[in-house]
Amino acid sequence: MATPVLRCCCPARRWALAYTDRGSRHGIGAPAGSRSSGKRGQSSVVPQPLITAEKPRKGEHKWAAVVGLEIHAQISSKSKLFSGSQVHFAAPPNSLVSFFDAALPGTLPVLNRRCVEAAVMTGLALNCHINKKSLFDRKHYFYADLPAGYQITQQRLPIAVRGSLACSVRVGRTQSQAVNKTVRIKQIQLEQDSGKSLHDDRRSQTLVDLNRAGVGLLEVVLEPDMSCGEEAAVAVRELQLILQALGTSQANMAEGQLRVDANISVHHPGEPLGVRTEVKNLNSARFLAKAIDYEIQRQIIELENGGEILNETRSFDYKLGCTVPMRDKEGKQDYRFIPEPNLPPLLLYDSASVPAGADPQQVINIDQIREQLPELPSVTREKLIQQYGMLPEHSFTLLNEVGLLEFFQNVIKETRAEPKKVTNWVLNTFLGFLKQQNLAVGESPVTPSALAELLNLLDRKAISSSAAKQVFEELWRNEGKTPAQIVSAKKLELMQDRGALERLCLSTMEEHPQVVMDVKKRNPRAINKLIGLVRKATLGRADPALIKEILERKLSS
Repeated sequence: MATPVLRCCCPARRWALAYTDRGSRHGIGAPAGSRSSGKRGQSSVVPQPLITAEKPRKGEHKWAAVVGLEIHAQISSKSKLFSGSQVHFAAPPNSLVSFFDAALPGTLPVLNRRCVEAAVMTGLALNCHINKKSLFDRKHYFYADLPAGYQITQQRLPIAVRGSLACSVRVGRTQSQAVNKTVRIKQIQLEQDSGKSLHDDRRSQTLVDLNRAGVGLLEVVLEPDMSCGEEAAVAVRELQLILQALGTSQANMAEGQLRVDANISVHHPGEPLGVRTEVKNLNSARFLAKAIDYEIQRQIIELENGGEILNETRSFDYKLGCTVPMRDKEGKQDYRFIPEPNLPPLLLYDSASVPAGADPQQVINIDQIREQLPELPSVTREKLIQQYGMLPEHSFTLLNEVGLLEFFQNVIKETRAEPKKVTNWVLNTFLGFLKQQNLAVGESPVTPSALAELLNLLDRKAISSSAAKQVFEELWRNEGKTPAQIVSAKKLELMQDRGALERLCLSTMEEHPQVVMDVKKRNPRAINKLIGLVRKATLGRADPALIKEILERKLSS
C-alpha cells in the first residue's frame, strides 16, 4: 500500500478503606474522545459532601480500588494534525480554522510529519513497541464542536503499544520514603482534538470555538495498575516531565495541553471487579488525586449502604470537592468505528528497512529518532543525587518546577560555594520568594549570576548568613545593584579586625554577668544568648563561629 504523504512543519493522602490489590486488572474499554465542556447532559443531582471513611474494624470486609487513566497530551507543533492551520493558545475565537477543520465538503487530511515523530519519540521514551504499520479510523459521535461528526483516531492499530512508566510513590513525609512503581502503558495513539464549547448561562446559549479542532493529540492509555489518587497523580506528573523533556508536548495542564480521564472501581479482593465510573477532563494533578480519592470513597460508602454503582461519566467539581454525574453509559454508545478512507496505513521504518532511494522527507526512521532521545527525568534525578550528594526529594523539586533545574545548574557553574549550600539557597530562599510572589522561575528578578555572586561572598566569609539574606532581599527588589554594591552601600561586610571583636566580646561579658554565670553553670542556651548579644552589637557583621571561639576561650581562662 502507498505510504501517506507527510507534511513537514517548522501517599500521605492515602485513606483507610482502600487496599491495593496488585494482582487485579481493570479493563478500560474504548477510549473516549476528549471533551472541553463538562455540561453536556449534566445531571441536576445535588452532590453529597465528602464523608471521611473510618478505618475498618477487625473482621470487616476490605476494599480494593482499581484506577486506570486515559491521558490526552497536545503535541507541540506549529500546525494541526491534518491541516496547515496554526496552533496558538488564547487566539481570537475561530481565527485558526482551515476548510478541513470546518469539515467543508471536498477537503482532505494531510498528515503532519512533526506529530508522527512526536508520537514515535514519546513511545520510545516510554519503552513502547513501535508499530511499523499503524492505521487511522473514524470514531463517530455528534457534538456541535465536532464539525465532521467524527474524530480521526487510531482505534484498531495504534502507533505504539505495550510500554511502561516508572515513577516513585511517596509512602512517608519525604521523597526518601518512597517505593518505585511501574504502570503499564496499553497504547499511544494519534488523534484529533475537538473544538471548544463556551456556555453562556446568562443568555442560555452555547458558542463554539473551532481553534482547537484538529489539533494533534497523543492519547496515552495507562493500564489500571493504580489504587489511589496519589499514585495516579504521581504517574501523570512523571509523564508530564517526560513529555516536556522530549519536547513532544508542553503539557501545561492550566492551558488544557494535558487532560486526564480516570476510570475507577472498587471491589472486595478475590471477587470480580466492580462497575467502573469515568471522571472526565481533569486538568490538575492535585484535582486528579482529590477526584479519584473522593470517587473511591463515594463508591465504597454507596455499596456499604446497599446501593449500586452506575456505569456513568462524572465530572469533578473542585469548589465542592466532589464528583457529579454527567451522563450514564448503561446504553453503550456505538461509535461506529470504520477505517479512515482518506488516509492509507502509516508506515514507519528502521535503519535496516528504509527503502533505497526513498525521499527522507517522506520516511520516518525509528532508529534515528531513538538516537535523538534526550536525557529523561529519572536519569537526571539520579545524576543530581550522585554528582551533588543531593537528597532524593530535592532532586524531585528541582525537576518539578519548570526552569528551576536550569537555574540551579547556572548558579553551580558560576559559584565556588558547595553544592549543598547552593541547593539550600535555591530550594529554600529562592523558591520561597517565588512562591510568596506567585512567580515562575523565568519571572524572577534575581538572576543565576547574581545569586552565584552572593554565594561567593558568603563562601569567602566576606558577609554573614544574616547579611546574605538582607542582600538577597535587596536583589529581589530589583534595584539594579550587584551583591557587592549592596554590601558596600549598607556596610554589611564581616568585621576583619579580630582584636576589635575580642574587645567587643569582653565588654559584652562584663555588661551581662548573669549570662556569663549561666554559661559557667553549663546552661546550653546561655552561650547562644551571649553570641546573639555580641552579634547585635556588631549589627550582624561578625562571624558567629569566630564569636563562639573567642567567647569560649575567654570563659575558660
